Amino acid sequence: MQKSILNFGIISLIRRNHGLEHATINLLSKKFPANSFSGYSDHKGFWIVGDVSTDALLETAQQALTRMKGGERRLAIHDNCGSNYVISGLLAGTLAWLGMLGTGNSFKKKLDRWPLLVLLVTGALIVAQPLGPKVQEHVTTKSEPGNLTVKQIVRYERDLPGRPALHRILTGEVIHAAEEAA
Repeated sequence: MQKSILNFGIISLIRRNHGLEHATINLLSKKFPANSFSGYSDHKGFWIVGDVSTDALLETAQQALTRMKGGERRLAIHDNCGSNYVISGLLAGTLAWLGMLGTGNSFKKKLDRWPLLVLLVTGALIVAQPLGPKVQEHVTTKSEPGNLTVKQIVRYERDLPGRPALHRILTGEVIHAAEEAA
């Protein structure tokens, strides 16, 4: 295993939960193609927003975990991950800012740069397409869940009509007797 701060402690746990969140959403989206799902991960587990029963969510999260442990690394990457949007915004914003350097307060100079800005931002968005998933793969998610386990799922009822279900999936780590003795 590569030695990196990304692979230790709370950061590793967040990355593994993020990978399991993505894997769960990827499988839910296949099981329920008419439904929309989103999620958010932290060191205690992850949230799933979307219309799904708690039983179906538990079954899907367990299946996602099993498949990830079986080597299906691609499940940890999701097309609509916020990491993709952050990379796109960061690249596009940085290149737009660089493209405006030297224009001062002159509206005419800024307007003259418009074609260059469109070109730079378009290029940034094209480059971000493959870069976002790579950032997910190497930084924001971890496709190897290790000893992660789904401990509990809690459904939160929402009083507002038409709002999708909200579930909290709590995860933990199974500690084996050999690890405790070490």
